[in-house]
Amino acid sequence: MPRAATRQRKQSFLRRLITPVIAIAALGYFGFHAMSGELGMVGRAMIERQVSELEAELGELTAERQELVAKVSLLRPESLDPDMLDERARLNLNLVHPDELVVLRPGHRYSMN
Repeated sequence: MPRAATRQRKQSFLRRLITPVIAIAALGYFGFHAMSGELGMVGRAMIERQVSELEAELGELTAERQELVAKVSLLRPESLDPDMLDERARLNLNLVHPDELVVLRPGHRYSMN
């Protein structure tokens, strides 16, 4: 019976480096995008900054809306405030009493009808 001989080949130097190089490249790619991608560490900081800016703007707009709601409630027929009515009429009609002093402020538009 002939003996079966096993042959072992010596792997080349480059063939042994293929797997580690591919692994390092994949880790580098995903690491780079984890840091600087749209949803990475840098992107998260930008999103958090935008959230804080929008929350500040929301606070300002909410306060402005509450102020407008208060003014509108003063003009309702059941709670009509005579001073508010007088103020709005004078503003829209550009009327003043003869004994009143008018102070014009720079930067405001005044319409003369």
